[in-house]
Amino acid sequence: MTTTARVAIVTGAGSGIGRAVALALGSEGYAVVLAGRRPDALAQTVRDGGDHGSRLLAVPTDVTDPGSVRALFDRTKEAFGRLDVLFNNAGVGAPGVPLDELTVAEWRTVVETNLTGPFLCTQQAFRLMKDQTPRGGRIINNGSISASVPRPFSAPYTATKHAITGLTRSTSLDGRKHDIACGQIDIGNAATELAAKMAKGVPQANGEIAVEPLMDVNHVARAVVYMAGLPLEANVQFMTVMATKMPFIGRG
Repeated sequence: MTTTARVAIVTGAGSGIGRAVALALGSEGYAVVLAGRRPDALAQTVRDGGDHGSRLLAVPTDVTDPGSVRALFDRTKEAFGRLDVLFNNAGVGAPGVPLDELTVAEWRTVVETNLTGPFLCTQQAFRLMKDQTPRGGRIINNGSISASVPRPFSAPYTATKHAITGLTRSTSLDGRKHDIACGQIDIGNAATELAAKMAKGVPQANGEIAVEPLMDVNHVARAVVYMAGLPLEANVQFMTVMATKMPFIGRG
């Protein structure tokens, strides 16, 4: 077991926001456990870490599988002895089709990854954070602009992100007596592989297809680092980080 000052788990760390956040935490001196389904993508994140790649530990994980999640937290405790920050980031969307054309399987895939996954990780984080010394830690949930308002044809994704807000509030309340803080970051149009379609045009509420502005994903990473670095006596309950000119204010 290696003793280190601060330890974080980032789910969905093989690409996009998860990779950017993992690298940013690593550059700030955190030991970061990288969780994701694709070992090759996690290995690339480690390589991208450069000089601080030695502080990045890849643990292939399926967040929808309770046994896999339990193994992730067991490995974290074995390697580093504690956990200070969990970033519940892993998420998927469903095909952008009318609600009545979605299959039950597509619905369940989104719910299992976007909602059950964060719950399972939060549950394991509680068990570890309650018993470690010093006690406590911080959980940060990746919400979305969709946690406030939907896009067209986004029922499964939007429903789960609204549910994440409920999970954030309940976790924040239930964690108080254990010195576990919980907050949520809602992100709009960070420039990642998944958001690349925004630059080509996406459906709007009025039926039009419009190009939407994107922002550098590192703005998100810096925001998460700020949230993670607060002392446990302070908490960012909700933060929205978005491309300034994206159609969010006034949407819906």
